[in-house]
Amino acid sequence: MNKNFWKQFLVEDWVVTPLSIPPLIISGFAYSLPGNGPRVPSELTSASDWANVAEFFVIALVILYAGNKMLQRPMKGLLLSFIAVFAISMVAQMVASIPAIKMFGFEAVFFSVIFGLIIRNCFTIPKWMKPAIQGEFFIKIGVVCLGATILFRDFLTAGIMGLVQACVVVACVWLFGFFLARRLKVEDPTAMTLASGVSICGVSACITAAGVANTDGKRLSYIVSVVLIIVVPMIYLMPYLARLIVPLMTDDVAIQNEIAGAWIGGTVDTTSGVGAASAIYGEEANKIAMIVKATQNVLIGVVAFCIATYLASKSADGKFHRPSLRIVWDKFPKFVLGFVVASLVFSLLQQYEIFPDSTARKLTETALAKRFSGFLFSLAFVCIGLDTRLKDIVSKQNRNVLYAFLGAQCFNIVITMLLAWLCFGIIKPML
Repeated sequence: MNKNFWKQFLVEDWVVTPLSIPPLIISGFAYSLPGNGPRVPSELTSASDWANVAEFFVIALVILYAGNKMLQRPMKGLLLSFIAVFAISMVAQMVASIPAIKMFGFEAVFFSVIFGLIIRNCFTIPKWMKPAIQGEFFIKIGVVCLGATILFRDFLTAGIMGLVQACVVVACVWLFGFFLARRLKVEDPTAMTLASGVSICGVSACITAAGVANTDGKRLSYIVSVVLIIVVPMIYLMPYLARLIVPLMTDDVAIQNEIAGAWIGGTVDTTSGVGAASAIYGEEANKIAMIVKATQNVLIGVVAFCIATYLASKSADGKFHRPSLRIVWDKFPKFVLGFVVASLVFSLLQQYEIFPDSTARKLTETALAKRFSGFLFSLAFVCIGLDTRLKDIVSKQNRNVLYAFLGAQCFNIVITMLLAWLCFGIIKPML
């Protein structure tokens, strides 16, 4: 094979998948690692805290250098620039891990983009800081690592009712969110990202959809900020609504818990938010809510494929045609294949009990993969913040994105309530 054949693989979409293998291998051995692998500390008061930070730094730095080498990007000044980006990201993650802040559902990416925006808009970004500002690169590797947290067993755990609710909710809310956003003149890529965030699982879905739809980084940072801000009142609103409305549907307390859990799990946009909101309602509702949310999370890859197929079927003049497999393949973001492969491999390792804790409800291995994914997303959003002007965030166009998000979220609350009642309050008791 000649050099031209291999050149087609030396692009970011292909390169990020092999670069994701080291953190995934480390995640696969998490159960045997000291402390079950590195984790972001909430403070730096001990040698182990600094050791955790050093591990994240070395892993990310090696990946960045290898990526720049493979993509033939400049290497000069990369170390100093990355130290600055890493330091901002680490501060953001440490702030997000403070219990008093974590309780409100704010994730590290929120503080990452905020800190990046403050620096970008209050100071001039020096040239030496720019080489490591590569938001899309970190996002794509984070998405591949995220695949390892999506296990096929979650479909089975949720049961047929959880699966039915997840599929119908995601389809209905996604379509409503997309068409509402387009009605408000929001462009296709942003509308797809917004619809994915509302219908599936907030930040992770937004980031994955944005990578497939080529959503502008400024728009993505705005949508993620909206998701993470709106989830705070949702954490308290949903248990209140559930206590108010669910008892009107049935007198059976066990069924009430299932309906409330399914409703909360399908509407609150972040996994941590679902955990907090459902815990307020009750322990049994919490179990159902987390299972329903996990089931919806599995659909990220399905939605990514549908978005790619939609974009492949749309010609330059806006008309639709039946896309050939070649066109779909050319337009399909290759890093999503890495996401699918990671999900498949970790699912098989769990199913065949290769992992020491394969029967546990929460695997140590997927938990570490989740930490790597969150860390890479935090780096990405620092880069996005450092590359964004505030006037782009508060522009008139973004107001329509906010209105579309709020409209889609209201629709989500209503349709998910009805489906939770139908699936867990009527059909399941009849079976």
